[in-house]
Amino acid sequence: MSGQPGGLVRAAVAWAARWLTGAVGGPARFQVIAVLACVLALDAADKGTVGAVAVELKESLGISNTELGSLTAVSSASAALAVIPLGVLTDRVRRVRLLTAGVVLWVLAMLAGGLADSYEWLLLSRLALGAVSATAGPTLSSLIGDFFPPGERARVYGFILSGEMLGAGFGLLVGGNLAHLLSWRAAFFLLALFGTLLTIVIARKLPEPARGGQGRGGGAPPGRSDAVHFAIQGRGVEPDPALTLRRDPTRMSMWEAALYVLRIRTNVVLISASAIGYFFFAGLRGFGVLFLDRQYGLAAAAVTGPAVLVGLGALAGVLSGGRIADHLIRRGRLGARMTVPALAYLNTAVFFVPALLTTSTATALPFFLVAAASLAAANPPLDAARLDVVHFRLWGRAESIRTFLRMAAEAAAPVTFGFLADLLGSGGAGGAQGLQYAFLIMLAPLVANAIILLHGRRSYPRDVATATASERPRVR
Repeated sequence: MSGQPGGLVRAAVAWAARWLTGAVGGPARFQVIAVLACVLALDAADKGTVGAVAVELKESLGISNTELGSLTAVSSASAALAVIPLGVLTDRVRRVRLLTAGVVLWVLAMLAGGLADSYEWLLLSRLALGAVSATAGPTLSSLIGDFFPPGERARVYGFILSGEMLGAGFGLLVGGNLAHLLSWRAAFFLLALFGTLLTIVIARKLPEPARGGQGRGGGAPPGRSDAVHFAIQGRGVEPDPALTLRRDPTRMSMWEAALYVLRIRTNVVLISASAIGYFFFAGLRGFGVLFLDRQYGLAAAAVTGPAVLVGLGALAGVLSGGRIADHLIRRGRLGARMTVPALAYLNTAVFFVPALLTTSTATALPFFLVAAASLAAANPPLDAARLDVVHFRLWGRAESIRTFLRMAAEAAAPVTFGFLADLLGSGGAGGAQGLQYAFLIMLAPLVANAIILLHGRRSYPRDVATATASERPRVR
């Protein structure tokens, strides 16, 4: 077989399939992870495509950096408004049906965007698209919590969030090159086709899990699945009596649920960190291609090579961040789901600075690769930690609150980055200096993220114990 390239490729694919199914616990669980990852991939591909076709959109519609940023901003803003009622629905209806309906409406909105003949029409289509894409946040969070046990969630989140990385890369590379060869409309239509296929897959391959199906670890020995709660019980961590629920949280109104989850100190820290991280990522996604074009003189086709390498770095980061945090928890480091993302954000800021300051692609590329890996590595442990500290009957509404603030940050980011780039750029709208200054300024919140998370790790064990104690009276 060594002399047959085709045989080597088939063997490599078979080995990867065996490794993945073994890593996530078998074909059935791999299927669930793959479907959920595809949902995130589709949404990320759309947002990545808007950034990838930035040059074509500016030339076709004659828009400024601020108007370009507004295309992503209105989508995030409408998602932030829609996610609150969607969070309530997630906790009360069949989540798979809700997710399927959301993808169908997403496809229709994407088709409308591809048919747009003016900036105003395109802006309205992005407004509609954001409202339906908000379905993914609450439904996926609740489904992941019920499909997978606590001790595995950060690692599993890494696999699922890899869809976000792959989708963003697909939008950047395939969407950008398709726009260069045909038009930006063709990129939108291609995503609508993939959305249609995904709707069929969700309806046929994604089952509806029981609420609270994976539960908490109880008093079992410290295996992979229950390491979080066993470690906390072994240290005698007591729940907070003021936050321990005594009634069925399903009956809480949205207002009551919001007040409750925002009283959980760790949850507030995690929400803040997530919003700040996605704020920077949204700016990077919206103006990354344009910055590469202006700073390093790379044409759209030449961006492919560096983008692939940076994307591979981000993929490695998202797959390793959760795995590292779970490994540390099994070794008794209870604050690992807070410490790992804190160090990841700090590392991101450190490595982005030299990458942004150089004009050499070869010099910048290794720094970008490490920075992208670090930025991506923060998300899996953060997402798993949020499920740890909230009652399972509040996962949908808690995630809707987090998504509301995250989407608000994502909505503000492109406009903020674009405004700063226009304001600080001495070379006009086509220069790189304004974008360089904008990215450098926005690294400061990432450093603040690290400080916030390190401070908040002290409350994590008690908040997990409180969520566990709240689940003991069986919900009727």
